[in-house]
Amino acid sequence: MAKKRIAQTILLLSLLGVITCGPSQETKDLQLKAKQLIGALPSKMPGSENDTDALISLGKKLYFEKKLSQNNTQSCNSCHNIEGKAGGVDNLPTSPGAFGKNGGRNSPTVLNAGFHFAQFWDGRAADLKAQAKGPILNPIEMAMPSEGEVIKRLKEDAEYPALFTSAFPGAKDALTYDNLAAAIAAFERTLLTPSRFDDFVNGDHKALSTEEQAGLQTFITAGCTSCHNGNLVGGNSYRKMGQVNAYDTPDLGRFEVTKDPTDKFFFKVPSLRNVAITGPYFHDGKSATLEDAVKQMAYLQLGQKLSDEDTSKITKFLGSLTDKTKTN
Repeated sequence: MAKKRIAQTILLLSLLGVITCGPSQETKDLQLKAKQLIGALPSKMPGSENDTDALISLGKKLYFEKKLSQNNTQSCNSCHNIEGKAGGVDNLPTSPGAFGKNGGRNSPTVLNAGFHFAQFWDGRAADLKAQAKGPILNPIEMAMPSEGEVIKRLKEDAEYPALFTSAFPGAKDALTYDNLAAAIAAFERTLLTPSRFDDFVNGDHKALSTEEQAGLQTFITAGCTSCHNGNLVGGNSYRKMGQVNAYDTPDLGRFEVTKDPTDKFFFKVPSLRNVAITGPYFHDGKSATLEDAVKQMAYLQLGQKLSDEDTSKITKFLGSLTDKTKTN
């Protein structure tokens, strides 16, 4: 009688979800593989240990500041939208600047950007601070004529002089272009996006569905991690666009920075974190859907023709890399 009651109790607790089965060996092996090849997103970006609340607050205000564009129409957030469910992009193939002319490349996401080994598709900026200086003076993007004009505008503002003084205490002249970029970079270092994939890597075997785990396994076995590895699932190397099968593009990529002929058509490998919400894809924004991007990458970079089934599996897995606060 006692054994029967115990069995009934175990059954009841199992139905109620109190007692659950542990992960299968297959899931454990997949978790270990994912940890080795990719790993979880760190809790802080490099350099953030020196960022103060005053500096971050100033950087956030500047990030949304339209006075940084010549005709007061564009802010950093215009092309790299971080509000609500947005993925740090404008979801356009290429972005219109202050006077309506489009740039030549797709705007990459600003989310987790401080972990990248270099900034921009061609790696022309070493870090977030260097990157922040570029678009403001770019004639197509924010189109300000000079650093001096930018600083003049901010010094004439009722709030900025005091905010810069607070963010850079002890500086003889706190309101400088260099400090402006430093503040924006500090704010951008707060834009981390932990995902369900990180929970899975950190030991929660239920964080990914069975379909997503199958997609992760396919992602690995197909060879995607040869480029998309490390805790950003990319963002740590340059690769030729059309490594196996040529991609038709007039953009010479990294060559425009180095002038080294061997760098022609090389671009920074994008991070796949939040990729499900950052389309369209590629440096030219010519891949409209994630499914298309996955298929094209397999063919162009790996020489493989993925089946619709495998494409669907990988796409489902990539959805698990989205910031948990930005999923529907």
